[in-house]
Amino acid sequence: MSLSAVPDRVRVRAPGKINLFLDVGSVQDDGYHDVASVYQAVSLYEDLVATPADDFSVSVVDEAGAPVPGVPLDDRNLALRAARMVAREVGYLGGVHLEICKAVPVAGGMGGGSADAAAALVACDALWGAGLTSPALQELAARLGADVPFSLMGGSAVGTGRGDRLSPALGRARFDWVVVIDEAGLSTPEVYAQLDRLRAERRPDIAPRPEPPEVDPVVLQALRSGSPDLLAGALRNDLQDAACALRPDLGELLDRAVEIGALAGLVSGSGPTLAFLAADADAARGIEQNLSAMGHRARHISGPVTGAKVVTR
Repeated sequence: MSLSAVPDRVRVRAPGKINLFLDVGSVQDDGYHDVASVYQAVSLYEDLVATPADDFSVSVVDEAGAPVPGVPLDDRNLALRAARMVAREVGYLGGVHLEICKAVPVAGGMGGGSADAAAALVACDALWGAGLTSPALQELAARLGADVPFSLMGGSAVGTGRGDRLSPALGRARFDWVVVIDEAGLSTPEVYAQLDRLRAERRPDIAPRPEPPEVDPVVLQALRSGSPDLLAGALRNDLQDAACALRPDLGELLDRAVEIGALAGLVSGSGPTLAFLAADADAARGIEQNLSAMGHRARHISGPVTGAKVVTR
């Protein structure tokens, strides 16, 4: 395949996610934890533009066009690794430049890096006319990281094992959220390590259950029924106490947001992004305004939305 055979550019949009439920099992011998999670893809997006090049490179900017600190631009970048993976898979001998515009916070617990990787898989497949099947893309995604397959799938889904064994969750009703984005990210390994330390102190409220992790069926019932009230009572994140132990201000804001109208709130993934469930869009706008007036970077978003997809060529 030659560079003259490919389009000039491909643009892909991929969503961030919220963990509506995260049951974390005991630490395994390899240092990892089995989990049972419910993901929801939400309307906070990463935009990626892929253009043909002689080599592989990536640039990352925020929504204002400014460089984003803390994102590697070498082969540690998950999107760049995804592009190289597709090239090896299809025998493509050229390169690609990836331009990423980030809206999902860096190290914020919303899967921004995974969304970038999913977008790169879809973009390179389309740019090079590779014609990889959905199962083939999912297989590549699973090799890149536990959250990448869901970034391809989108919607709402149950994830088990390391979170990469996915099954769609029925129900397409809209849920309105307000997220508070924090520029000071939290390290996912550090949060898991803090959870292990808290559990070693025999904290009964966050002790792992003896059986494998599993999803509370009430969460799935809430998604099917479209009931924010039912979902509010079922939200759970085993990493929340660990994240709040590292950042006590997160717990304070979780309490405050409920006082100003949120049905419930939780730390998204390993944090520090906080997600607050609202009764409807009007309620979400009010919560967003109140939190913004308090000096927080708040965004009204909704879910579920579709996974990574080409939006223009």
